[in-house]
Amino acid sequence: MKKVKIIGVPEHFNMPWHLAIDENAFKERGIELEWTDIPEGTGKMCQMLADNETDLAIILTEGIVKSITEGNPTKIVQEYISSPLLWGIHVAADSTYKKISELENTKAAISRFGSGSHLMAYVMAEKENWNTEKLNFEVINNLEGAVTALTNNTADFFMWERFTTKPLVDNGTFRRIEDCPTPWPCFVVAATDSFIAENRSALKHILEVINMYTEEFKTIPSIDKTLSNSYNQKLEDIKEWLSITKWSQSKMENKTLENVQNSLLKLNLISEKINYKKILY
Repeated sequence: MKKVKIIGVPEHFNMPWHLAIDENAFKERGIELEWTDIPEGTGKMCQMLADNETDLAIILTEGIVKSITEGNPTKIVQEYISSPLLWGIHVAADSTYKKISELENTKAAISRFGSGSHLMAYVMAEKENWNTEKLNFEVINNLEGAVTALTNNTADFFMWERFTTKPLVDNGTFRRIEDCPTPWPCFVVAATDSFIAENRSALKHILEVINMYTEEFKTIPSIDKTLSNSYNQKLEDIKEWLSITKWSQSKMENKTLENVQNSLLKLNLISEKINYKKILY
């Protein structure tokens, strides 16, 4: 049995992996897939890939592209979610801020530098025509840290996946001002160069299994109720999320990567673009 380590955020996007693991779909191919939740998100996962603490990661596109351009020995092996991620822009429930324009020159809570919450703050700022050089950040590690930061006024706003934070909006901890979708497919499967070099057959089997599960995922009877119960989400929210989320079974196209690199370069988040062959498997 080949042991393979994989990491991802503890969010509803990754339910197909858990179903496949629970149903021994990987073991049937001779693979013992060890899943670890990483609540700190993409910045932490980039570090773990770079340090060879994992073989695979389900990770935000912009974060891993930035990390690879900075020398992370990793490749994007496939798109995972082809639809945009809906980032909710949140403030404390009792905050005086009511609209995005009022957040200019305030402090953003981010899980860590290089994370999605960090990079998307730049995407939002450019969209709003703010001076991105004046963005301020407070590192909060994870969702719990964001609750503390916004409640204690050490940060003013926080960007996180809209449906994951919806329970905190519902219970009066956060107030969501607006949404900011990513301008590209949001999640990819990434693998370390060392894993790819030594395990091409295992990687092929893993992708075949997960692609079968994601292709049929929305047709599973009562999958909306299962997701609602598993992730503490209202059924109506899960139904909305399922309606706008598309899983991919395809490799990332060069033009998609070009769009991501162009955006990151324009925002001064990467120093140079690199050849797609150094990023895509």
